[in-house]
Amino acid sequence: MNALCERGIATLRRECLDWVVPFSETDLRRLLKDWVQHYNRGRPHMALGPGIPDPPSITLHKSQSRHRRGESYTVRADSNLGGLHHEYHFVAA
Repeated sequence: MNALCERGIATLRRECLDWVVPFSETDLRRLLKDWVQHYNRGRPHMALGPGIPDPPSITLHKSQSRHRRGESYTVRADSNLGGLHHEYHFVAA
């Protein structure tokens, strides 16, 4: 169990706290809350292939090409942690 905790803390430090300086405990709590959401909903995990732990609820229709989506979808970028990370997903046009 100790190894899992150490790995989780190291990931948090490398991906978040090495780049952002929290000024108060409240700021740190908000930052950790945002990072956990990004970690579980937007960041790919190698153990899941290129998947994420909490997949999005929207399902897109299958197209013939795996690289092209219909004209009814566009890509949306949401910034996390003050622009440190970005998450991209499809939305209806």
